[in-house]
Amino acid sequence: MTACPTPKPAPRRPLAPGSVAVVLGTRPELVKLAPLIHELGPATRLVHTGQHWDEAMSGRFLRDLGLPRPELLTGVGGRPRAGQIARSLGQLDAAFAEDRPAAVVVQGDTNATLAGALAANARDIPLVHVEAGLRSFDRAMPEEHNRVMVDHIADLLCAATPGNAANLRAESLAEERIALTGNTVVEVVRGSLPHAAARAHLLDRHGLTADGYVLATVHRPENTDTAEALGAVLAELDRIARAGTPVLFPMHPRTRAAVERFGLDGLLERLAVTGPVGYADFLGLARHAALLVSDSGGVQEECTVLGRPLLVVRRSTERPEAVEAGFAALVAPGAELGAHARTWLADTPERLARLAAAPSPYGDGLASARIAALTARLVEEPAAPLLAA
Repeated sequence: MTACPTPKPAPRRPLAPGSVAVVLGTRPELVKLAPLIHELGPATRLVHTGQHWDEAMSGRFLRDLGLPRPELLTGVGGRPRAGQIARSLGQLDAAFAEDRPAAVVVQGDTNATLAGALAANARDIPLVHVEAGLRSFDRAMPEEHNRVMVDHIADLLCAATPGNAANLRAESLAEERIALTGNTVVEVVRGSLPHAAARAHLLDRHGLTADGYVLATVHRPENTDTAEALGAVLAELDRIARAGTPVLFPMHPRTRAAVERFGLDGLLERLAVTGPVGYADFLGLARHAALLVSDSGGVQEECTVLGRPLLVVRRSTERPEAVEAGFAALVAPGAELGAHARTWLADTPERLARLAAAPSPYGDGLASARIAALTARLVEEPAAPLLAA
């Protein structure tokens, strides 16, 4: 981080059991909020909207991350954006009316995030936004609308980076609501990365050699909703594999359905295709990849902790820090992706050495402790300045 993070406030007395509702709905939220949930301990009341709910995308991650079984909403997954938000909001409002939490915590910019924030606001419950201030400045992204709306109704804005905090100030949000906390991704990656022997076994299981393969994930609508976009990405991955660099491709359910719908199965023949992998396994595989190719927001952060290069297949990003620090580059599907991949793979040893020595722009690994302490202060003294000494 290029500025001093908010100091961790002095310890407070423990919060009441189940008093802080942590609302989430997707796999990335489970991952990013896991260390905060552990910091909050018994005070956590975990609520899962079911936006992404199945064994591969949520059940396995709850176990892998040591999280409690959540309250699970119904009828949310598979609906369009407005339906997900409306269905979640109605059930959250009823749940909060019956058993009012002392605070609500949401993270990032998903439909679950917005629903949780609106439910808290409607019931006048203090709201904490983890990873506040992200901005892509791309209004074509539904997530951009979600994150802006949540920031403007949150009581505590936990900005991961100085740039995020600057975005909040530029929108005239009150300084006393903004805390520079760092990003929980640093502690998540450090705590979840398998040890060296386990990683070696993992590579052996997949028939891979350290620093000698590409790890790719694709799931965002801009890359999977049309045959042209998805075909362009897969054609370049196929080209990399044909040139002799193995490509491991854990396939998201949405991507698999799109491949079948568009008849693109032929482009998968040279790729090592698997189903979704557990979070620790993914980190272990990413840690030794010569190159990552992804459209995931989380991978943009994780690569900076793992010291691995990433090509971000997106038209815009709300996480410019990875690009600015030299870990990542934004590329279009097709020829631009292929050209960058060939260039970066050609200087793998030098690039990996350079990134191994570069610090992550996402902080010192103490974000969750700061956020938990600030949440406790918000609960105990809602009218007091949050960042007072």
